[in-house]
Amino acid sequence: MFYNKIIESSQGLFTVLIDPDKYDEPAIRKISALASTCNVDFFLLGGSFVKSNMEATLDYIRRYSNIPVILFPGSPLQFTSKANAILLLSLISGRNADFLIGNHVLIANALKESKMEIIPTGYILISNGHPTSVQYMSNTMPIPLNKPEIAVSTALAGEQLGLKAIYLEAGSGANAPIPPRTIEQVYNNVSIPIIVGGGIKTPSQVKSARDAGAKMIVVGNSLEEDPEALCKLISASK
Repeated sequence: MFYNKIIESSQGLFTVLIDPDKYDEPAIRKISALASTCNVDFFLLGGSFVKSNMEATLDYIRRYSNIPVILFPGSPLQFTSKANAILLLSLISGRNADFLIGNHVLIANALKESKMEIIPTGYILISNGHPTSVQYMSNTMPIPLNKPEIAVSTALAGEQLGLKAIYLEAGSGANAPIPPRTIEQVYNNVSIPIIVGGGIKTPSQVKSARDAGAKMIVVGNSLEEDPEALCKLISASK
């Protein structure tokens, strides 16, 4: 159902990433109200390193919003069956077997029993000039910023393996977003939806990513600092 919404959207989708460590209940209440007013499509829930209770954060979101919640797990410990769906991420830009398949094995039975929607997603980390949380926690090297052809081949291989979406990630707290030319080149070579996140802070960056071919745009860190910017960012994506 949610994957079909991504596929069929003609204007593109906007998603807010919620890191449980950075949102207490009052912050969830505020971002939920803004997200409902501004017509956010989804919440993503998770992060590279999460200490807080995922289910408690999800319960807060459900208390204050009707927006669907999709898991964005950085580890098997972040799995909860209460979400609507999961981006089942395979870190195809790296060579760490745990993040390619190992962690997936650990939650496979629980995921089957949950009956939630599964969206198999090729996760591609692009260098933004400094180490990021996902790079450190996954112990993988990102694709060099000046090598879009590697990103293209990696995305294409992911599609050929049967993955249903490609997530181009600059990393949490990135200084800059994925270059539009990289997004465009990937878009021109695959037929599955492209999700773009990391380093997006301004309406112009949202528009550039959308114009380059991003089907879904994800914003997290910048909204933790300035949640009131949400509506302006969404307007630029439509």
